[in-house]
Amino acid sequence: MNTIPAQEIKRRGISAVDEALRDGPVHIIKNNRPHCVVLTEEQFQELLEARQAMARESLRASLEDLQAGRVKRYDNVDSLMQQLEHDDGE
Repeated sequence: MNTIPAQEIKRRGISAVDEALRDGPVHIIKNNRPHCVVLTEEQFQELLEARQAMARESLRASLEDLQAGRVKRYDNVDSLMQQLEHDDGE
């Protein structure tokens, strides 16, 4: 894991982060705990694209289930909860 203490950034400035970014995402440590992660713009865009692709795939699979009749509709939340409780008991 590529980490850098927040105090190091305070002391050296953004150049400390730039150096660490050469080896991948940088975990910033504050009060001895992971506080945040810094990514390059390219890494961030790749992350967004992967997230969008996953959302599209999930939506595609859901539509496929709907078209194939593998979806059950409930009139209200209580009906859904009762069914879920029943399914857990089996």
